[in-house]
Amino acid sequence: MPGPRTLPASQVSLSHTVPAPVMAPKKTKRRAEGANSNVFSMFEQTQIQEFKEAFTIMDQNRDGFIDKNDLRDTFAALGRVNVKQEEIDEMLKEAPGPINFTVFLTMFGEKLKGADAEETILNAFKVFDPEGKGTLKTSFVSEMLTTQADRFSPEELEQMFAAFPPDVAGNLDYNNLVHIITHGEEKDQE
Repeated sequence: MPGPRTLPASQVSLSHTVPAPVMAPKKTKRRAEGANSNVFSMFEQTQIQEFKEAFTIMDQNRDGFIDKNDLRDTFAALGRVNVKQEEIDEMLKEAPGPINFTVFLTMFGEKLKGADAEETILNAFKVFDPEGKGTLKTSFVSEMLTTQADRFSPEELEQMFAAFPPDVAGNLDYNNLVHIITHGEEKDQE
């Protein structure tokens, strides 16, 4: 194991006399955040990490809280630029106070508690379908799946569209897709 890294004399200042990088583990903070609730026990560690990634993406100004501007910027990044202030205010009213990561996780825990998997996935798709058509442009789905969060490889994207082909107009029927994901068969076969 290599010894501690020290900085060259030209990079040493009074405010930086400890060998870099020395950071305290964040486990203590995690316990403190979750001390007043069992929200962290509701999810597996991998799920918590995914929620943390989503929170970080939404926390556009990186201040540790999601506010009006963060939500507006997040909607804009997703292609929704004309979000009404009332809609953003309603979203923020769902929180008991400022939305830090623990509050964010608690809100998801409450929403998902007893939630139907099919309904949850459908609601995720509906965010991108404000007109409620039940379809999304294949180009949009491709862009989202290859540029956001756990990015699809070109091969994975090809496999998905082979399994769930778009219609002749290039639209993906996400209602049918969600039904197949959650039930393993097409709606017509019921």
